[in-house]
Amino acid sequence: MTKLNVGNKVPNFVATAEDGSTIRLSELLGKRALVLFFYPMDGSPICTKEVCSFRDSYEQFVDAGAEVIGVSGDSTQRHQTFARQHRLPFRLISDSDGSLRKAFGVPKTAGVLPGRATYVIDKEGILRLAFSAQFASKEHVEQALSALI
Repeated sequence: MTKLNVGNKVPNFVATAEDGSTIRLSELLGKRALVLFFYPMDGSPICTKEVCSFRDSYEQFVDAGAEVIGVSGDSTQRHQTFARQHRLPFRLISDSDGSLRKAFGVPKTAGVLPGRATYVIDKEGILRLAFSAQFASKEHVEQALSALI
């Protein structure tokens, strides 16, 4: 697994969002910064709190010139239900095979559980923040906003 460090170019990726659309990093670059946050699963208490914190701060991210995208291993169908239930204004990527998580070097918790990590990527595709904390869900939002300002 590759470990990304601040200042590194992030790996390009193509992924499927909850609405079935294809997200290509190459199409996002040059337009806005990107906040890519990885969380273990839809519906768990801590994950729901984190995702809703990103939702509640979404306008601040937009004002700071960033797009927000969440990533977990859940299916696009599960993401659709979760996004609708919590009125999410941003897209969710299904990383069911774990390839995106592996490409970004998202650490596992206790070597088993999918980790929680947030990456802020500038318009040129350079990593500006890599933050990982399994149980500090709201801190991911705070760290990401600080990196954009």
